[in-house]
Amino acid sequence: MVAGLDEKLEPIYQEVLHRNPGETEFHQAVREVLETLGPVLVKYPELADRKIIQLVCEPERQIIFRVPWQDDKGQTHINRAFRVEFNSALGPYKGGMRFHPSVYLGIIKFLGFEQIFKNALTGMPIGGGKGGSDFDPKGRSDGEIMRFCQSLMTELYRHLGEYTDVPAGDIGVGQREIGFLFGQYKRITNRYESGVFTGKGLDWGGSRARKEATGFGTVFFTHEMLKVRSDSLDGKTCVVSGSGNVAIYAMEKAMELGAKVVACSDSNGVIVDEEGIDLDLIKQIKEVERRRISVYAQEKKSARYLEDGNIWEVPCHVALPCATQNELNGHDAKALVKNGCILVAEGANMPCTPEAVRIFSDAGIAFGPGKAANAGGVATSALEMQQNASRDSWTFEHTEDRLREIMVDIHRNCYETAEEFGAPGNYVTGANITGFLKVGRAMMAMGVV
Repeated sequence: MVAGLDEKLEPIYQEVLHRNPGETEFHQAVREVLETLGPVLVKYPELADRKIIQLVCEPERQIIFRVPWQDDKGQTHINRAFRVEFNSALGPYKGGMRFHPSVYLGIIKFLGFEQIFKNALTGMPIGGGKGGSDFDPKGRSDGEIMRFCQSLMTELYRHLGEYTDVPAGDIGVGQREIGFLFGQYKRITNRYESGVFTGKGLDWGGSRARKEATGFGTVFFTHEMLKVRSDSLDGKTCVVSGSGNVAIYAMEKAMELGAKVVACSDSNGVIVDEEGIDLDLIKQIKEVERRRISVYAQEKKSARYLEDGNIWEVPCHVALPCATQNELNGHDAKALVKNGCILVAEGANMPCTPEAVRIFSDAGIAFGPGKAANAGGVATSALEMQQNASRDSWTFEHTEDRLREIMVDIHRNCYETAEEFGAPGNYVTGANITGFLKVGRAMMAMGVV
């Protein structure tokens, strides 16, 4: 028997392993959910009788295709692209596109599986899906990225629609890439269907606060986690891994709420600034100049750059992993515990390994899983879809207020569900069960489909 799994759930997990060989990230995501669902089957045996868990673990549709394109020198390249339309019980498939060399089917399935529960937690009418390609946009010209995006969309467009599947951005896919993808979709379909993509520019259907939403949402969730402990971010030392959209705006909101952010990172190394990170400088380096974070130390005398350094060894009260999956392992978790960390909230998708999560739990550190803590991005994407459907545009303040309300609701639902199922303070259990029950009940109502 696999340790930590209810005896009724072990054969389900073994079936997932058998049907999806080699997809280790997907296996990890499924097991993390299954480990929390034992009490649900006791209370709601009809979910087991109808094999709802098995259905949730099997994507409704998996699309794989080649993407040929030419670089600026006329050389032909062939990448592989994916769109996994995982579950549409609550609404059209919704989830980002990731462009990164590490992308393969297992990564996309793990992300799509997580997206089912994350989207359910938002309370918005959106299902779960994810997509991407092993294309690497780093070092490519705008023309090369445009040609790749147009080639990809020439195949993918037939699977999309505002009532079918609505992609967004993810790692390697920002507003530039969304623009190229949407432009080709518009050209092929001869429709200005603005609700088919989210993360668009403000001049062509985008939502204010979308760029900030995932980072802001993570910090709103963090604030609620501290609030139930009669604490706050004010005066707390914080470290944030990454320096992309999520990390930058998590740092911004944490600073607004009184935290002192002393470290952030990119794939090459770590910046530590005991005086507090200069966010304007980070934005200039990463958003405008698109340079490596090591430049920060050349500009700021108070900072030091640790090439290939480990950000989790920097002492802090609050740690926000906002880079990529499995970036924080058991060794890192022990370092955080030793240095007095009291809270970890995931701004990225599954950045903490199972061993790290166990160490946090054993040490009494509050832990916010990504499917709850970073749900602000997709929640605001759904708000963008609302604005597109009504041909409306909201202010930044109104959108941020809606985002804050959603994150407060997500926290409350996770917290109360964890207590109901005998795991007080366990946000992993609370998030998984809350999301699963919402999706499972909808699937029950729709029959065997």
